[in-house]
Amino acid sequence: MFNKIFTGNTFFGTAFLALFASEALATNGAPAAPGPAGDPLASMILPIGLIVLFYFFLIRPQSKRHKQHKEMVAALQKGEEVVTTGGLLGKITSVGENFITLEISKEVSIHVQKNSVQAVMPKGTIKEQSGAAD
Repeated sequence: MFNKIFTGNTFFGTAFLALFASEALATNGAPAAPGPAGDPLASMILPIGLIVLFYFFLIRPQSKRHKQHKEMVAALQKGEEVVTTGGLLGKITSVGENFITLEISKEVSIHVQKNSVQAVMPKGTIKEQSGAAD
């Protein structure tokens, strides 16, 4: 039975010969010569392509968003209505170098970092929200 498997009389024997013995039989006992190394430029196409894809789909859009956020934070002014990353909606009552003061309710103010401002809301958003809560 062992001879049947390795002589090619069965499916497994044929597969074995096709996978492992074909190169050995083709060289007539001589060691196989290494194949050509190939073009180094062709082997670098895939990694370079992946880097380009990462740049255009991940890095570039993120840097654009970061730049827009930085410009928005630099342009914050007193009286604007903003939402923080924590979800607080408030009106800016004072602007410092690194911090702003938000009035989130009558006579309730908090100090937050400028970078925690997520978005500037249209004027009247606070009135609409307080009217919906009543």
